[in-house]
Amino acid sequence: MTRLDGRVAVVTGASRGIGKGVARGLGAAGATVYVTARSLHPADDPRGSLEQTVAEIAALGGKGVAVRCDHADDEQVRALFERVRAEQRRLDVLVNNVMSTPQRSELPSGARSQWDLHPFWEVPVRLWDSFHVVGLRSHYVASAFAAPLLIATGGGLIVCISAPGAIRYVNNVAYGVGKAGVEKLSADMAHELRPHNVACVTLWPGFIRTEDVLAQRDVYPNLDGTYSPIFPGRAIAALAADPRIMEKTGTRLLGRELASEYGFEDTVGA
Repeated sequence: MTRLDGRVAVVTGASRGIGKGVARGLGAAGATVYVTARSLHPADDPRGSLEQTVAEIAALGGKGVAVRCDHADDEQVRALFERVRAEQRRLDVLVNNVMSTPQRSELPSGARSQWDLHPFWEVPVRLWDSFHVVGLRSHYVASAFAAPLLIATGGGLIVCISAPGAIRYVNNVAYGVGKAGVEKLSADMAHELRPHNVACVTLWPGFIRTEDVLAQRDVYPNLDGTYSPIFPGRAIAALAADPRIMEKTGTRLLGRELASEYGFEDTVGA
């Protein structure tokens, strides 16, 4: 089993969904995982909270640290990494996962989900910011504040969560453009970080059975071929433990291919 004992990770947007699964996977591997989101307590959002994530990491034998952080506020993000530096004196992994998507109550009439926003000229322009402010921009900001600490640690890994919408149409122009930007962001950051032994990659985790997906079975009736939220966490743990990770920097990685390469499996119901 992959072990990351003594390593320190930050996972953004980890109160639920893919971020929560990634944090669980890293925590189970032995890393100390700082998890961020706006929802700290269960009362903040019934869909998930940082306290719940930390409790689940502990149940797996790991250590999680909950940090309430609005990734639309640069000073809160700066404070997050200052806290990591003060408390841990190192950072080994940053996972840029946080993304804000419009909820059903915000969707235009007729839209079945946050991905069903088309044609673009009939969609409120304000929804562009839902995918880009807390998303592409926040990935850049977190990486900028994390990079000096990763470099000072002597090397590390940045993973930006991406998806096929980066290269093909998925019923939402704003979302697709945001993911394409994430791919370019990661590739260019990899170029500048390479001399410092810090790898930067994008990960396509696959179709994950997040809480939002399971709550919308009318939209997603067939979940065959999907993955549990911890699956991408195991992928990133394997990457972080790979002594040859710099060979992958600047590339796009698929969860299912990493499972074959590193020999980990998904867990039904995890």
